[in-house]
Amino acid sequence: MNHIARLAELYLNLMERVLLGVIYEDPPIDQWSGGVYNPVLRAKDRDWPAKAHTMIGFERLRNLRVLMSHVIGDQVPGDFVETGVWRGGACIYMRAMLKALGIVDRKIWVADSFAGLPTPDSVRYPSQDQGDLHHTFKALAVSLETVQENFRKYDLLDEQVRFLKGWFKDTLPDAPIDRIAILRLDGDMYSSTMDALQALGHKVSPGGFIIVDDFGAVEGCRRAIQDYRREKGIDEPMQDIDGIGAFWRVSASACSSSHGVGINLDAQLPGQVPRRSVEGEQAAA
Repeated sequence: MNHIARLAELYLNLMERVLLGVIYEDPPIDQWSGGVYNPVLRAKDRDWPAKAHTMIGFERLRNLRVLMSHVIGDQVPGDFVETGVWRGGACIYMRAMLKALGIVDRKIWVADSFAGLPTPDSVRYPSQDQGDLHHTFKALAVSLETVQENFRKYDLLDEQVRFLKGWFKDTLPDAPIDRIAILRLDGDMYSSTMDALQALGHKVSPGGFIIVDDFGAVEGCRRAIQDYRREKGIDEPMQDIDGIGAFWRVSASACSSSHGVGINLDAQLPGQVPRRSVEGEQAAA
């Protein structure tokens, strides 16, 4: 690793710690983690931090970095999209990586209602989200202006960051996105997940990745993924990240096997269990 690459790595390592609020031990605001900062819970996305700009944990942040390294190294065309961004931390991290690598020809798309999650849609999805309470969680509603200011705090708000404000069913079908290298889904609900997949899934380039933040935690999200994959005949294996997050790689027969910017696809954090296929484990869910 040369000197410049080492500096980029150190920068991204620091970004992870700042975005997760671990440096100042930002306490949680949820009802289940005791109100006291716990580094194990924060690393695994098992709490909701009071001020940190992401709650997805170290392992999912590092997974995002590894997969970005692959699509960049393999020259998989397209932008980077997250649907459901909360305070913007994962998107800020993706913009930081492009900045660190000097990449100026890709964009980060930040898609959210910026008003929380929708109420269950009994017309379009009569049973899939029945009883879902995500729309009642006020802490999940973060304004567009707040997210933009969070980007600005890292000096990362520029023309390579584009915002899509509104419900996914309204904004994503006509979004001016041609090709996607990584699509990161964090909509929690069946409707939000399916709406994003139906609008954007076909735009993910061969060799690109679809990441599902809540696959192992939220039943509605998991069912949407399973229904979509079944409908489209997708059989690429789903890979576990940390027991909750998961991803699959879009079929890429012509994709090179290079590791481009030097990060191994199987790289793991210290103490992380080996990544495994979750398709069989979740098939009966």
